[in-house]
Amino acid sequence: MNRICGVCQPSAEPSFTDKQGQYLAFIDAYTHVNGRPPAEADMQRHFRVTPPSVHQMVLTLERAGLIRRQRGLARSIEVLVSPERLPSYARSNPSNPPCRGTSSGERKI
Repeated sequence: MNRICGVCQPSAEPSFTDKQGQYLAFIDAYTHVNGRPPAEADMQRHFRVTPPSVHQMVLTLERAGLIRRQRGLARSIEVLVSPERLPSYARSNPSNPPCRGTSSGERKI
């Protein structure tokens, strides 16, 4: 809450770092492409980091009020940041799509 002229007003949406923005944009894009949120393993593969690194980021995003999860329910991550505030996923990750498979211009490995 911000105090302006003695009146409490709700704070703007929480801010986030560039790295947090990349995770938020990935979660949002993955959810739209696949119709369900990513598992932590999906984020691990995408960002090429260890499982503890992904889990720590998820906890950090949750504590900061940027995402919400339902306890005991897999793939329940919900981004709480308005889409207009998210970095463009395509701009930040042009060669790493949020889904399995390849586009026509990518080579299969």
